[in-house]
Amino acid sequence: MKGFSLGICVLWAMLQRSNMQIALPATALNCCEGDILLLLDSSGSVANYEFLHLLLFATELLRPFSLGRGHVRVGLLQVGTNPNLEFSLDVHNNQETLQKALQNVTQLQGDTNTVAALKVAQELLTETDKDVPKILLWLTDGVQPGDVNKLMSELKAQGVSVLAVTTVHGNYQVLQRAVTPPVQSHLYSVDIENIEIITEDLREAIIEIIRAERLRVVDLTSHSAVLQWRPVLTIESGYYELWYNSMLKMDNEIRRILPGGSSWVELTNLQPDTTYTATLRPESNQRLFNTLSVNFTTLPDVLSPTVVSVSDSGPRQIRVSWGPLQLARVQRYTVEYGAIPSGDVHTVTFNSQQNSTVLTGLEPDTQYLVTVSALHVNGKERAMTVRACTQEAPLPALDDLQLTPVERQEVQVAWQAHQEGLKGYWLSWETENSHSIKPSMSSVYLPPTSRSTRLTHLAPNSRVCVSPVYSSGRGDGLCCTAERHTGWLS
Repeated sequence: MKGFSLGICVLWAMLQRSNMQIALPATALNCCEGDILLLLDSSGSVANYEFLHLLLFATELLRPFSLGRGHVRVGLLQVGTNPNLEFSLDVHNNQETLQKALQNVTQLQGDTNTVAALKVAQELLTETDKDVPKILLWLTDGVQPGDVNKLMSELKAQGVSVLAVTTVHGNYQVLQRAVTPPVQSHLYSVDIENIEIITEDLREAIIEIIRAERLRVVDLTSHSAVLQWRPVLTIESGYYELWYNSMLKMDNEIRRILPGGSSWVELTNLQPDTTYTATLRPESNQRLFNTLSVNFTTLPDVLSPTVVSVSDSGPRQIRVSWGPLQLARVQRYTVEYGAIPSGDVHTVTFNSQQNSTVLTGLEPDTQYLVTVSALHVNGKERAMTVRACTQEAPLPALDDLQLTPVERQEVQVAWQAHQEGLKGYWLSWETENSHSIKPSMSSVYLPPTSRSTRLTHLAPNSRVCVSPVYSSGRGDGLCCTAERHTGWLS
């Protein structure tokens, strides 16, 4: 075991030294987008030394790729008596953590149950983003792979590309049927001692599958669009030629030259609700690149206001807000409001920087129609109308209440109140109860013309309350305490 551990350390050290000597192309790091699931034979038929070489080979093979969502995602599934998911596709977002994870992988031993592992692989690869390419890379010694034809066919039917590397020449026909054509670039049979000679060819085959040659629209408005692509050029190696125009025949095609290091461009001054076509052509003396193209339709024109809201409602005011603000496109806003159904219409005007106002001097408990309109710099007008209700006015309170003693246990009660809408008064007081120590409550309703009344048989320290009554309810009343012998307090 010590000798084996020493061999592992030596091989990892050799790999690190070799990495420092290999100059990887700068454009390879950000070339691709896709999912790669390694199906690694970890059974007892694979010698420890051979298993380690397969891990080192995978490490070197994957090292150039940028990792993470939107780039390349890598997962590792080991084949043994039972499948073991060493790490899933969404775990590693950088090469450092991936390399450490690969160094810490230990061999399962046991039987070569490839069928069980393929069922797990099928579940992992079919639940991921359907818009990105997927690769199953099978690293095996080729010994007793099992009846994998059905599962491999299902994977390929679901859009998964199957590539394989075998270190033993046996069962080559099974592997031929398993991989995705073309066989010559997707199936490699190699001696484990010389496995590094296929690294570049296999990597190129993988890049060919997951190379992200797409021109995407990542931000779209009614008057602009942002296009994004994977850079295949550097500033020194060439430039991009961009052509775009609307699908309308009368529009001229626009041409722009972009630096080789570019990865996005914003198209402006577009027409709303219009379909455009854009073409991006990488130009380089070093090699020929594919031309990318995309069609997109700008959003319909959004003219403010698109939202009008009412808040902070009171008996005589409401706040009206509108948006969105479009400082460069709106000259002014106008707010018109009037009571429904036939109130006078009032108009106020605001500059393009204001998006709210408080309407005052309104009638309580009244519904208003509020219209906010915008005059745009192109002469167009847009208006939106909402209904708003003011709150009920608070009921008037009693103005004054006075208690004047007349005789023992009697008091003259006098008050003052607002007359508008008044329906009457409600009086309540405590009277002596000959059958109980506790006083009884008495009350009486008086007409609106009443201004005073006399109460008799008051209990000691009786509480006398008077409230104005309106059609919509009681207003706030006043209360005073009558002292039986020494006088009255308000």
